[in-house]
Amino acid sequence: MPETPAALGYRMPAEWEPHAATWLSWPHNRATWPGQFEPIPGVWAELVRTLAPFEPVHISAGGEAVMAEAQRLVGDVPNVTLHDIPTNDAWARDHGPLFLVGSVGAPPALVHWGFNAWGRKYPRFDLDQRVPERVAETTGYRRFEPGIILEGGAVDFNGRGAVLTTEQCVLHENRNPGISKADIERHLADYCAVRHVIWLSKGIVGDDTDGHIDEVARFVGPRTVVAAVAHDSTDPNYGTLRDNLAQLHTSTDEEGRPLEIIELPMPGPTYYKTTRLPVSYTNFYIANGVVIVPQFEDPADAAAIDTLAKLFPDRQIRGLPAKQLAWGLGTYHCITQQQARPE
Repeated sequence: MPETPAALGYRMPAEWEPHAATWLSWPHNRATWPGQFEPIPGVWAELVRTLAPFEPVHISAGGEAVMAEAQRLVGDVPNVTLHDIPTNDAWARDHGPLFLVGSVGAPPALVHWGFNAWGRKYPRFDLDQRVPERVAETTGYRRFEPGIILEGGAVDFNGRGAVLTTEQCVLHENRNPGISKADIERHLADYCAVRHVIWLSKGIVGDDTDGHIDEVARFVGPRTVVAAVAHDSTDPNYGTLRDNLAQLHTSTDEEGRPLEIIELPMPGPTYYKTTRLPVSYTNFYIANGVVIVPQFEDPADAAAIDTLAKLFPDRQIRGLPAKQLAWGLGTYHCITQQQARPE
């Protein structure tokens, strides 16, 4: 039996723990934003320029044309490194690795989960599947490969041994047919040192990932969770989010202690043509010294900023426009992946 990360003393840290860097994948797949791609590279550039003063930014930008576009828009930004790592698409949260931390002096390591484009919805994904391997080669990190499908947006960790996820996504037959809750929990224990899984039911309308947790609930402290809520009882998300909220109020952390639940309002329904988009303020990204909060030109934008400012008083809170980004069915957490700073 191969040694697992947990057996070697590694764990998955919380997102608010110190980062060595943020990883992105440069956007180039026009089919992801059909007819609306033109502003998207500029959205990435604004994000890069916002993050770079706080921590290094590494960007997978494989191929001559992609590299040239990234170089043109962010090549002059200090603290930014472009890598010749090709991708099929730009969702680094899901095709990128999960970076672990170990005991003091342990060699840095990452987990290379399998990726199948959210249940083979968007072929091709052959390049995306190899991104963690290429990142490991680039960084020199040790690479662990569990052999099952799991996207980074499907799990959210408190760094102490608890993880949030949804049954709808992680147990979906289009990921790992026949896999059980116990199987998933064993893999999370072995590869992320998880001791307690908090299972919510499902995600929001329009989410093509089959219910990623980062659209509905996130840890913001070891025992504190922000949960998306809809206040309009006619909204199709209303019942789902109330059910998730009720589940969280009866859940505990890894030590059996009750969670503190903070409600985060949902923006109003947002559409691209007739398609309901999966927009949520829980898709924020926590970096060193700053929290990036998606903004949807919605009256609830300010309330989301205010709530997160109170939860992260030691960080700047930056609201960035996300409506155009959401046409691709994801926002800022979906396109970022934190590289933990080794202990």
